[in-house]
Amino acid sequence: MVKIRLMRAGSKKRPFYRIVAADSRSPRDGKFLEILGYYDPRKSPHVLEVDTERVNDWVGKGAQTSERVGKLISTLN
Repeated sequence: MVKIRLMRAGSKKRPFYRIVAADSRSPRDGKFLEILGYYDPRKSPHVLEVDTERVNDWVGKGAQTSERVGKLISTLN
């Protein structure tokens, strides 16, 4: 099953997240299929950049969003 979830990047105590489509069995920061955007919680206000066309395409193919990604994407609409 494909999940759309956050992948942590950045250094210690300076988180930066990529929004990726990945197999649900792969580790959080492991192999992924496609980068769909990014989220930077350290900026004020938070920076969220998402390719909604690609997200909708993946969801149309049966991918599921994680709880957090679902909340982040819903703030864009």
